[in-house]
Amino acid sequence: MRLLVMFDLPMETASQRREYRKFRKYLIKQGVFMLQESNYCKMVPNSSAGEFIVEGLRSNKPPEGSVQILKITEKQFAKMEYLVGHSINNVINDDRRLVIL
Repeated sequence: MRLLVMFDLPMETASQRREYRKFRKYLIKQGVFMLQESNYCKMVPNSSAGEFIVEGLRSNKPPEGSVQILKITEKQFAKMEYLVGHSINNVINDDRRLVIL
């Protein structure tokens, strides 16, 4: 399954920018990768592991702004359409992308 993390955090003051950087660094440290600016994704093996990540996000969420989490299956994620200026054919976007360490 995949966790999609979408957030909108204020960045008007120095403390808000610091909280934004701190949250973003936490996401990267947890192995969450950026899909787009303020849209991140994490692959998890099952829902209990996903719940563990969600609890960590709850405890590290900045005091201001909103953070949204969407849980989807790998099959649903693979159906995502990429609408860009030109077609990208070398992106592996299915189960073959999974690396087991």
